[in-house]
Amino acid sequence: MKKSMKAALLSAFVFPGAGHFFLKKHLTGTVLAGSAFISLYLVVSKTVERALQIFEKIQRGEVQPDIAAITELVTRQSTGTDAKLLNIASAVLIISLLVGIIDSYRVGRIQDKSDIPGS
Repeated sequence: MKKSMKAALLSAFVFPGAGHFFLKKHLTGTVLAGSAFISLYLVVSKTVERALQIFEKIQRGEVQPDIAAITELVTRQSTGTDAKLLNIASAVLIISLLVGIIDSYRVGRIQDKSDIPGS
């Protein structure tokens, strides 16, 4: 398998930036992995925070431990700063993933061509 395909698959299925590390492009890999990690941390921490809030409401008796009531609370959208932060973090995560896949494939193609004897 060519370097370009391995790098793209690593970025797609392992973590954004993994393909760049494979291609020895450490700075780009660090930037992509760092931005993806920070945005993933924000998304997961806000999701866990929301789940704990719902759990506390159930414990206090404000909400019945009924699947319909819990589903309604989960699907209720966040407002204000939390919603904006989640939207930005999600966008950064998706962009990091796409840039990681596309750019690692592009850099891998360049390295694949330079590895061919006589080119």
